[in-house]
Amino acid sequence: MVETFLQQVANGVTIGVVYSLIAIGLTLIFGILGVINFAQGEFYMLGGYMTFTLLTVTDLNFFVAMALSMLLVAALGVLSEYLTVHPLIGRHAFILMLSTLGLSIFLANTTQIVWGPDPQRIESPLAGKTLSLGGVVVTHERLFILGCSVASIVLVSRFIRRTRLGTAMRAVARDAEAAALMGIDVRGVYAFTFAFGAGLAALAGTLLGALFGITPFVGEWGVIKAFSVVIMGGMGNVQGAIWGGLILGIAENLGAGYISTGYKDAVGYAIIILVLLFRPQGLFGGRSPA
Repeated sequence: MVETFLQQVANGVTIGVVYSLIAIGLTLIFGILGVINFAQGEFYMLGGYMTFTLLTVTDLNFFVAMALSMLLVAALGVLSEYLTVHPLIGRHAFILMLSTLGLSIFLANTTQIVWGPDPQRIESPLAGKTLSLGGVVVTHERLFILGCSVASIVLVSRFIRRTRLGTAMRAVARDAEAAALMGIDVRGVYAFTFAFGAGLAALAGTLLGALFGITPFVGEWGVIKAFSVVIMGGMGNVQGAIWGGLILGIAENLGAGYISTGYKDAVGYAIIILVLLFRPQGLFGGRSPA
């Protein structure tokens, strides 16, 4: 009984930290630009497809392909921000939301045209290898996902807190006009933040794509999970996104293990409803990009 519980928790933590990666990008974009990015799931999906393509058409190492995928999707994030968000900054939030929703639909359908509708699997060099820790069986692939995600989250937190660009991001999140008067390139911060969020989602897409596979419309699943985490942790709160991802991942896996796999998503949504009812600002409060 204890081993089953620990197994589900271990699986939940592994998936939860990846949820956090997607949600951190989403919450940074909202916290700094004030934009709800519906295309975050498509950046997640494209990360997986970019890695799949690089591994298929080149002799690149898996880890190099993963890094290049992040950079390519981040570059697409810059272009996307320039075309779909920047011209609308200052307009009603609903217009910006519709713009990112249109971007989401465009990217999903373009992906289907380019790569086809069939699911694809990213070949990982760690697949098939397992490790037993006190009765809990963990694959090397899941250990890598956990380690890579945690390392990325730590680096993101340190970057936001301890670099000049991170300080500029926090300043813009607090008051963009005051930041501009202090000489901060607000336009550049907006573009970088969008690219940064897209790159984090792309990393998550590679990690889970190697585990579960990818399809052109898996971004819908990704953005639902990201919004769930952000709502749970608090809109615009990075620390909330980290803990919200862990809570959601563990709750889903415990629900799947003790109730039924069919109720996996329902357990997560039930928690979100409870949070909205009793703490609508999220478990960790509102905007806090640090």
